[in-house]
Amino acid sequence: MAVNRDKPDRWRQDIAQSVDMYNDWFVRFAPAAYRTTRVQTTEEVEATLKATNNLSDISVASLKAKPAALPTLRMSTCPPLAVDRLIGLAGVSKNLVKVMEKEAKLPPLMPQRKLDSDLEKIGEIIEKMADPDIFVWLERGDNPSKQELHRAATIVADRLCGAVANPIIRNA
Repeated sequence: MAVNRDKPDRWRQDIAQSVDMYNDWFVRFAPAAYRTTRVQTTEEVEATLKATNNLSDISVASLKAKPAALPTLRMSTCPPLAVDRLIGLAGVSKNLVKVMEKEAKLPPLMPQRKLDSDLEKIGEIIEKMADPDIFVWLERGDNPSKQELHRAATIVADRLCGAVANPIIRNA
């Protein structure tokens, strides 16, 4: 028989102590782990913004060159788009979006004409729904300042990290 298996009255104290220990760890270490990940993710978002001419040119070529950018692009919209919502709004292949999201590549057997058509539709939806409160330069029709670019990248990175906060903390 396992220790304390027959003594449930002792469990409450153990559970309370375990919760207290986790809460103490969480307060001390989780914010640092999250911030570290957000800094790295911000750099990745900035690279995506550069590849898409600061979100003003989400072309077939840019999506082909960087399929891993799709999660960043989805989080750049208002409201941020779930995978299935993007598939529905753009009317594109579910397999295309899933492969871009999970494997950061393009489906190798998808016919080129269909691939180009679907990527164009994805780009159009992202450009149409780009969050004007984050990407303020789009309405102005000019280039962002370094501060505006970094601020926008940090917001999108925070959205991306928020979607995966539990794994970030669990890994820490």
